[in-house]
Amino acid sequence: MIGFDVIAAVVVLALAVAGGLVAHEYAHAAVLRLAGIDYSLEYSPDRTDGVVTALASGRWAVVRPRPTGDEPPWVLRIAALMPLSLALPVFALGLGGYLPGSDGLVVTAAAIGWLACAVPSPQDFSVAFYAHCALEADATR
Repeated sequence: MIGFDVIAAVVVLALAVAGGLVAHEYAHAAVLRLAGIDYSLEYSPDRTDGVVTALASGRWAVVRPRPTGDEPPWVLRIAALMPLSLALPVFALGLGGYLPGSDGLVVTAAAIGWLACAVPSPQDFSVAFYAHCALEADATR
């Protein structure tokens, strides 16, 4: 029975990461859409050499905002850090006592996979700290 639990946990972990990846990118896109900033959303950008290679290296997905330069920097900062909000449902379930302890390996794997996608990437942090520079660069083009 333990073997089945481990296999199920690995499958659920992979599904949680895949779903979290989509949610992570759509969290960025939702803020940009609400602010009226044009953007593009690409999965496996610049990859033409297969799915396995795309998953093993580089970026899995990217949201590219196309600001006009008239937007306030705080909009891009919020969009960059919005994936942090993905942690709220897991924390709410934990505080409510709905996440099991060590006996719930599958649920724990799902929570870990989802929380891994709630962490902003280094590129997200770069946008959050230097949004004003990006907007100035777009305004001079």
